[in-house]
Amino acid sequence: MRANKNLFWILFVFFILADAAYSIWSYIYYGRLEWVGTVSIGLTGIMSAFIAFYLGKVMSSQGGVLPEDRQDANIEDGDAELGHFSPWSWWPILLAAAVGVIFLGVAAGLWLVPIGMAFVAVTLVGWVYEYYRGNFGH
Repeated sequence: MRANKNLFWILFVFFILADAAYSIWSYIYYGRLEWVGTVSIGLTGIMSAFIAFYLGKVMSSQGGVLPEDRQDANIEDGDAELGHFSPWSWWPILLAAAVGVIFLGVAAGLWLVPIGMAFVAVTLVGWVYEYYRGNFGH
């Protein structure tokens, strides 16, 4: 993460210098400032500074170096619990199909949208409450 933060600070300096060079060049060549390029290059530099600042804040709030940032780390050092996933659940597929019906309704005919919304409601309730009934109930 430290390398990424430093890279974005380098990009910030590069884009600010490039913006200054572009502004001078456009003033010499056209006799006036070319605003679109000047503003876009400058805003690209500012966005690089935002990203570098954000990465620096994230790195300082971690409280140490992550295993993926160390050169001597093993694969199992970063192996942590990521959450609970349901490999047998059909609800995400049904929810995607219901959202597909809504998009089809927007494209082909608005009468399909309420039907898709009803399917979305049913599949969301099913997905949320799938662990409260059946074989996998708590």
